[in-house]
Amino acid sequence: MNFEVIPAIDLRGGQVVRLKQGDYAQETRYTSDPRDLAARYAQAGARWLHVVDLDGARAGDLANLAVIEALAKAGMQMQAGGGVRNEEDVRRLFAAGVSRVVVGSVAIRDPEQVAGWLHRHGGERFTIALDTRRRAERWTLPSAGWIEEEARTLDELAPWYAQRGARHLLCTDIERDGMLAGFNLDLYRHLAGTVPQLAVQASGGVRSLDDIRAAGEAGAHGVILGRALLEGRFTLEDALAC
Repeated sequence: MNFEVIPAIDLRGGQVVRLKQGDYAQETRYTSDPRDLAARYAQAGARWLHVVDLDGARAGDLANLAVIEALAKAGMQMQAGGGVRNEEDVRRLFAAGVSRVVVGSVAIRDPEQVAGWLHRHGGERFTIALDTRRRAERWTLPSAGWIEEEARTLDELAPWYAQRGARHLLCTDIERDGMLAGFNLDLYRHLAGTVPQLAVQASGGVRSLDDIRAAGEAGAHGVILGRALLEGRFTLEDALAC
């Protein structure tokens, strides 16, 4: 399985933004038009683009669907989510040109529904996003834009989805997200040991090319790059060369 370096675009109000630790009050807006940014990423050689509709993640709708549809024409395969709550949302994203639908809150709150989507559409068409925070020796799973705590844990749901045909798992250590503190390598080693059948995408905190290499060595099958690219810590071309 190829190791994928995946640039990310987070959308709020149709603009490129980044949040710190999922906090909507700690938002940085960037001047790049999301369409122009996607075109640059495609020109650099990226095969995949990761898109998050932050408005949708918070409100439970596909608020930036028109922008997502435009980004799907940039020449890369796209995984996108934020606000996916039902199968109609899934179908709308597929119709917009999304290759893999990212499901987060609904994957935590209604796993049986998501298992049905995996069965009907195939495991390759989805990325299960189980973003996590360490609390009292447990990997907890906040939802709804990381503002609501859920009872289920990462160690319960990741194997459950693996048994039901999931192929891709995106896991962000929320405490690292947007902090440029490096990946939580212990988390990805843990996942490589507990769900080796899932292609795990590492996210949250990348600051250097060494972090990308370390994620691969820890068992991740890909990395999501957001703030580090937007702030010029390194180029996407150099990251892809890793």
